Amino acid sequence: MASSLKNRRYRSRRRGLRIVTDLRAEHDYMLWLKFDDGMEGRVYLGHLMSTAAYGAQLDEKDFFKGTVDPISSAVTWEAGVHVDADVLYRNLASQASAPLH
Repeated sequence: MASSLKNRRYRSRRRGLRIVTDLRAEHDYMLWLKFDDGMEGRVYLGHLMSTAAYGAQLDEKDFFKGTVDPISSAVTWEAGVHVDADVLYRNLASQASAPLH
């Protein structure tokens, strides 16, 4: 109970920021995400995971163990890798607004 109250208080201070409500890690460093406003889709993180800072900490096997931090709503992994929910949301929103070819 105390944990849920803490989460609620923290989230109320983050008004306007996005909350990840569902997450599924897929092959090739792809994440399927669903946000509190109903937006959902896939975000590719392979470019991020190929950098020395992230790639050295997280291989594809460990990528499948991603979770959502209940307080910050960041996508996190045990290796200490965190990706902010707002960054993921903006990436997804930019894909949705891109013109179709």
